[in-house]
Amino acid sequence: MSCTTCHAPAPRLKSYGEDFAGNAFQLEDKEAPRSFYDTGDDILTLQRELPLAIRFDAFVQYKHYTDEDCTNDLQTPYGMKILSGGNISDRIGYYLYFYMSERGEVAGIEDAYLHFNNLFGVDFDIMVGQFQVSDPLFKRELRLTFEDYELYRVKIGLSPTNLTYDRGIMVTYGSPIGMDVVFEVVNGNGKGEAVSGLFDSDEWKNVSLRLSQQVGPLRLGGFGYFGKNIDQSWVRKVENELYYLGADGTLDIGEYLQINGQILYRKDDNPYFKVTSPFEVETGGGLVEVIWAVNGEMGRPFVTFLYNNVDSELNWLDYRTETLSFSYLLRRNLRLLAEATFNEEEESWRLVTGMVSAF
Repeated sequence: MSCTTCHAPAPRLKSYGEDFAGNAFQLEDKEAPRSFYDTGDDILTLQRELPLAIRFDAFVQYKHYTDEDCTNDLQTPYGMKILSGGNISDRIGYYLYFYMSERGEVAGIEDAYLHFNNLFGVDFDIMVGQFQVSDPLFKRELRLTFEDYELYRVKIGLSPTNLTYDRGIMVTYGSPIGMDVVFEVVNGNGKGEAVSGLFDSDEWKNVSLRLSQQVGPLRLGGFGYFGKNIDQSWVRKVENELYYLGADGTLDIGEYLQINGQILYRKDDNPYFKVTSPFEVETGGGLVEVIWAVNGEMGRPFVTFLYNNVDSELNWLDYRTETLSFSYLLRRNLRLLAEATFNEEEESWRLVTGMVSAF
């Protein structure tokens, strides 16, 4: 099957690709019987081949500051990962990828989960493993730009919590009225190594709820997250309570234009875990992304504009950029990229060119 079945362009998903992933990485019209061994055991499904893919990204970066300082770098490769996803049964799938090289380091497992699909005969799914908390909002791994969604990455003070990778459980439900509900329970401290045999650094679990509704070409969503961190390095435990509130939307204009928007607010009551004189920190921001498929989804050129904004009471976390990115498909699985980003806080320009490939 062509990459265009699911992507427009890779790694960005179109509707069929979202349905495939949401169906525990199985085709809606059932996988071909030849894809599996006939084991003679009704409760054993074995794929004839282990599905594997490799993603290879390489870039050249130039950065110029207003004081005439500049840097340039050959990031070749920038990243290399191996991916796999498939079937354990007609209702259970899995997905994982291993980052063999991320900016020169072995980053290890990032996404890795089991997906239990359409439980109890309704659109009710459970995913158990490691994933990005922000996946129900906008998936960072599917963006077309080199520039990231900074709002999801920022950490406040000494708190380990953000909206990127974490270990936990995700429950999703597609209601009959078209509203999608996603509930997450996570450790709240990322994907680091276990300490004394435990991945969670405290006894608390963080929770989030996301609701979204499709109305014609417009999808609107709301998001809430509540959590707590505990620093146990003192004789007494010191806590930091935090929460996020956000709203987002996606507008599709035919197959040519998509506009995504996100606003997010976070509040921490003691992010530096101070025993005396604790202080609150408020952080807000948003992103706007516009994707133009110049010749439609099957075309080769794509133009992306991305605006990032993080505004925190910790001024050194402030981040405001505008990015214009151009992609051209040399092959369906080889995308050339040229991108310019202006950072208002640093008063700097970053130019990136390179390629994104998968095979």
